[in-house]
Amino acid sequence: MLSRRMFLKSGALIGCSAAAHPLLTTMSFASAPGENRLVVIILRGAMDGLDVFQPYGDPMLRKLRRTISVGPEGGAFDLDGFFALHPALEPLLPLWQGGELAFAHAVSTPYRDKRSHFDGQDLLEAGTGEDVGADHRIGGWLNRLLRAMPGAQSETAYAVGTDEMKILGGEARHKSWAPEAELRLSAQAQRLLEDVYHDDPLFRQAAQDAIELADQGTGREKGPEGDARALGLFAASRLNMQTRIAAFSIAGWDSHARQEAVITRALARLSAAILALREGLGGNWQKTTILAMTEFGRTVRENGTGGTDHGTAGALLMAGGAIRGGRAYGEWPGLGEGQLYAGRDLMPLRDIRAYAAWAMRNLYGIESGLLERSIFPGLDLGADPHFLA
Repeated sequence: MLSRRMFLKSGALIGCSAAAHPLLTTMSFASAPGENRLVVIILRGAMDGLDVFQPYGDPMLRKLRRTISVGPEGGAFDLDGFFALHPALEPLLPLWQGGELAFAHAVSTPYRDKRSHFDGQDLLEAGTGEDVGADHRIGGWLNRLLRAMPGAQSETAYAVGTDEMKILGGEARHKSWAPEAELRLSAQAQRLLEDVYHDDPLFRQAAQDAIELADQGTGREKGPEGDARALGLFAASRLNMQTRIAAFSIAGWDSHARQEAVITRALARLSAAILALREGLGGNWQKTTILAMTEFGRTVRENGTGGTDHGTAGALLMAGGAIRGGRAYGEWPGLGEGQLYAGRDLMPLRDIRAYAAWAMRNLYGIESGLLERSIFPGLDLGADPHFLA
């Protein structure tokens, strides 16, 4: 008999943390001078970059992944003879072919070995390294950008959503607004709520109310893809006005089991959001850079349940009319013996913060030293990857 206490404690029922939960979504916006647009999409739950941009040209991938499909023979789309695009991103294939989609493998934050969603996402949004004191992690790197950018109107920054997004948190003033929220529960989730709270007089009625709300709907496009499309269109509407920087999150990437099903759903949402941005931005799409980043990657070897566990290096997705797309950025570390981090993960070769920093450097003229000292403390900016057109 499943008790409420077991429900609250069970990672098998709600995923390994609320940070990876597919119902949590937040948004942030900020104004900035000029016409260049930057969109940051946080992929909560640790996206498996090796599945999204499959290095099928490395023979070790098939040896380490026996049940997870690999390469064109598994339905993926060949990109350059070495990498293939996951089938669920087929709607984005024209962007790759048109030079508006790219990626970088073997990237990570300075976060190492502990592999906690909460800590990994905190560091990703704070933009700091693990050696930086906790008092420096309070603000997010987009907030520090606002404080450093000449002519930025920090009072017009927004934190939009039903919960806090730390990437814009900090001293620069911002306003909050909670948009219309819709609760949606699967049939399994409804049965779980009914069973868990059946004998609980305090929460039984609340659970029933939640089920009824989920059944009512709001009349707009339904489902996770509809939600992601709504996020993209709303962000585009703001970017077509005074907003120049937007950030929101897409959750549901924690693929410990049945990875093919999990990542297919998550990629459908990401694809819907990007295409909605492209549609909504119109001519401003050519001035837009999208960076989709995750807290860490996943293990190279699949586990016993057809999934992958928390890893280290992952992949960064880049999109938009302002990027040099149709190519892979960075070096490939290999998957052979002695090439993996801790013998299990893709080896990190570059700090993912460097790509965000170079976007700020080239889009908004932020000085390199300021990026390394203040916006991304402890960052070694390194050479310009030249991913912007």
